[in-house]
Amino acid sequence: MDEMEVARHSLLELAIAVSHEAASLLSSRPTNFEINQKSSAVDFATQMDHASENLIVERLLAARPMDGIIGEEGSSRPSQSGITWVIDPLDGTVNYFYDLPGWNVSIAAKDADGVIVGVVNAPSINSLWSATRGGGAFLNGAPIRCNDPVAIELALLGTGFSYSVEKRVGQAAFVNDLIPQIRDLRRQGAAAVDLCHVAMGALDGYFERDLKEWDLAAGGLIAREAGALVTGRLGGAPGEEMVIAAGPALHAALTARIG
Repeated sequence: MDEMEVARHSLLELAIAVSHEAASLLSSRPTNFEINQKSSAVDFATQMDHASENLIVERLLAARPMDGIIGEEGSSRPSQSGITWVIDPLDGTVNYFYDLPGWNVSIAAKDADGVIVGVVNAPSINSLWSATRGGGAFLNGAPIRCNDPVAIELALLGTGFSYSVEKRVGQAAFVNDLIPQIRDLRRQGAAAVDLCHVAMGALDGYFERDLKEWDLAAGGLIAREAGALVTGRLGGAPGEEMVIAAGPALHAALTARIG
């Protein structure tokens, strides 16, 4: 390994170790939840979102005290090392709240050129996806690739919906038009896992609006390293772009129809 590869491997090992610790914490699911509302009554965080973020931040900074942090639940500090961690401590909070599978811990590290390490740990489905920039993508240590080529009429797509009732009305009309053009649609409730499902070929493609950086950072790198194209979000205003992830052939078809 050259020096850069060693550095990436070190960041990856740290992200995996911390993700396991956070996943273990979350797997002890409480009987009672403390809810705090975010953008609407259906967009909320629990005490476990906050506990997971606190644990992740504490462990990362104990190992790398000069790094920066961007966390969904408010953790924020500038980087003095050139590395910033982008954290979704509990992606799929509604799934977790209802005791449905697919919720996960998403941890990414980025430098000035973008995301260099991504880990998505979903213990309820025994899945840990990981990637380093230029180093490929993996599920539980085995290499993965996206499906390509896939014709749009044969495509199984994943998506998610806005917490805004106003936006959901438009999304419903959009999906109604799209359904006859594709094989089928899945809505699984966790953006990071949807992106990883594209990476491993469990979905042919994925699209969604309103993604934040922590939704996309780790899963987006994993999908790209598995051969998918991932566009949107980081190139424009948050919430104003459609994120599309798919193999190159399907990505072109989806962009023509929904991009």
